[in-house]
Amino acid sequence: MLRISWTERKSNETVLIEANSRRSLIKTIRKRQATFLGHVMRREKLEHLITTGKLDGKRGRGKQREKMMDVLKRWLGSGSSTETMTAMGHRELWRNMIADASKHGTG
Repeated sequence: MLRISWTERKSNETVLIEANSRRSLIKTIRKRQATFLGHVMRREKLEHLITTGKLDGKRGRGKQREKMMDVLKRWLGSGSSTETMTAMGHRELWRNMIADASKHGTG
């Protein structure tokens, strides 16, 4: 077990290298988000409408928030939203995309 004194000034990256470890929290979060989003998109209920933005209403003021779809599209390396949406409809294809992104994707 690696022990580091609290007085040592080491970056997180240095500690990870010394421990021969990698960051895995972001990868786990993205994987769970993708799995949940695929589940929601296959159901085609209220959550589907909200996620795809097909509800009428006004957008709030200020900078537009980053959508979960855009983050996952970037993580999966998918070219377009339609490609991602099509893949979500096919469970095996979606699982394969998630597995590939888990191996090769960045945080």
